[in-house]
Amino acid sequence: MAKKILEVVGLYKYFGGLAAVSGLDFYLEEGEILGLIGPNGSGKTTVFNLIAGSLKPDRGKIYFYDKDISAKSPATICQMGIGRTFQIPLPFSRLTVLENVRLARLYGSQPARTLKDAEYEADEILEFIGLKSKRTNISGNLTILDRKRLELGKALATRPKLLLLDEILGGLTPREIEDAMELIKAIKATGVTMIIVEHVMKAIIGISDRVIVLNSGIKIAEGPPKKVILEDSVIEAYLGKGKYVKN
Repeated sequence: MAKKILEVVGLYKYFGGLAAVSGLDFYLEEGEILGLIGPNGSGKTTVFNLIAGSLKPDRGKIYFYDKDISAKSPATICQMGIGRTFQIPLPFSRLTVLENVRLARLYGSQPARTLKDAEYEADEILEFIGLKSKRTNISGNLTILDRKRLELGKALATRPKLLLLDEILGGLTPREIEDAMELIKAIKATGVTMIIVEHVMKAIIGISDRVIVLNSGIKIAEGPPKKVILEDSVIEAYLGKGKYVKN
């Protein structure tokens, strides 16, 4: 039986009088890829910010390997083994690709012991994500695809046990999406557990073991991706009530 890596219990987050996340409960098992989907403004990125420590819940708890991380700092959570990417990649634009990943290897759950070790391990990561040939390129000059890959490389450099991927496929071409999906599968094969926020349904169906759907901060569906995306409540959440007529 797979071990539970993450558990979210009764999670609430308010901004003013608006509940961005409302009574959210879910769990995640080791080795699983969980898709977190929903229309814009449904609370997906807020959930990531709560798990990663950028925001603190108003109510509820978040457990990582049975340890309460609800009030811990982003740095501590990263050191415990939770890494993340951001919707808009923001590398250190004046540093090279290698320098960005090397810097990330000095932090996280298992930091490199020396700068030399960090560089060696950064090169291994660049090879894995397909950026080895661009290791000396200035990060600010990268294409969207390569910035996304670098964002992923920096997250992997922290040696996460759990990786939060926030719209890593956004802005990519269909072929680039296929390549990125294969990379995500390769990451899973290394034993990393993932939660993926994504609008590309082909990817969600193709790589997720299970899907949770949020709407206005509330979980409205959960289960196998091919089944969940056909539920009436999910279709209505995306199209709007009254615009969807079931045949």
